Amino acid sequence: MLNEEKQKQVANRLKRAEGQIAGVRRMVEEGKYCVDILLQLSAAQAALAQTSKLVLGEHMATCVKDTFDSGSESERDEKIAELMDVFIRYAGPGKR
Repeated sequence: MLNEEKQKQVANRLKRAEGQIAGVRRMVEEGKYCVDILLQLSAAQAALAQTSKLVLGEHMATCVKDTFDSGSESERDEKIAELMDVFIRYAGPGKR
């Protein structure tokens, strides 16, 4: 679970990404140049990727660490499987 400070950090990053995505939508609606739209989409994707890294890092520093410090072998195995699933999903299409 995210602590209060991390929740605020994640929420702020998501608000920024929301603003970027709203800006991209406006660009599309206004018929802006495709390359400019693509650059803004790339920026929004990067913002979301950074947010994902923050959440993943916090998950590993708290939930995973706690399980490895005090969980049973089966609980540790479950955390490993859970992380593998996350890593596979983040590898993206064609990289699995």
